[in-house]
Amino acid sequence: MGSKKAIPQPSADCPRTLGRPRSERARCAILNSTLKFFESRQNGYVDLTIEEVAARAAVGKATVYRWWPNKAALVADAFAFGATQKLHFPDTGSLLNDMTQQMQQLVKILRGRRGHAVSVILGAGQSEPTLLTAFRERFIRPRRADATMTVQRGILRGELPANVDIDHLLDALYGPLYFRFLVRHSELTPEFVKSHCRLVLEQVMPAAKPNGKPAKTAR
Repeated sequence: MGSKKAIPQPSADCPRTLGRPRSERARCAILNSTLKFFESRQNGYVDLTIEEVAARAAVGKATVYRWWPNKAALVADAFAFGATQKLHFPDTGSLLNDMTQQMQQLVKILRGRRGHAVSVILGAGQSEPTLLTAFRERFIRPRRADATMTVQRGILRGELPANVDIDHLLDALYGPLYFRFLVRHSELTPEFVKSHCRLVLEQVMPAAKPNGKPAKTAR
């Protein structure tokens, strides 16, 4: 009898834990296989098929469809799979520090292997609306919610006015990062993130009192 195909072992992004169920190992294998295929192809989204993913992960096609309704949802989750933990927001007690550290982690991802995946997703998304929607809902929206909570902590500490437009502020912070990443008119560096984050936040931070503490926002 021929030997059975073994399910690929979880990567560092999905470490083995005692008692991890087989279904979770299969899910990790599917996500890893999708991401590796996607990162290795210039036309990753076009070339990718559910059949190919299933074969690489040593699972049945039905197993893939059990968790993902379509290729777009699978690709979006595969990208988020290894990036989510790296993009958490710290709570250092300083909004400037919290945002700068998280944005610098994002820049590392954009400049690394997964940066290619982002450019392909955003490019293919122009003609494949389902891909852009999946990426927005499954990756961007959760990160946006975390960023909103981080800004709200800054508001409670008096670092920002209570009436600041959070959506507008986040667009101002993150928009230039994606612009530099896609257009490449200038380098996307940690130094740029640090100066850019300070420039944006200082425009909306309350004026400091003589003792160095931020003035309380008028109610």
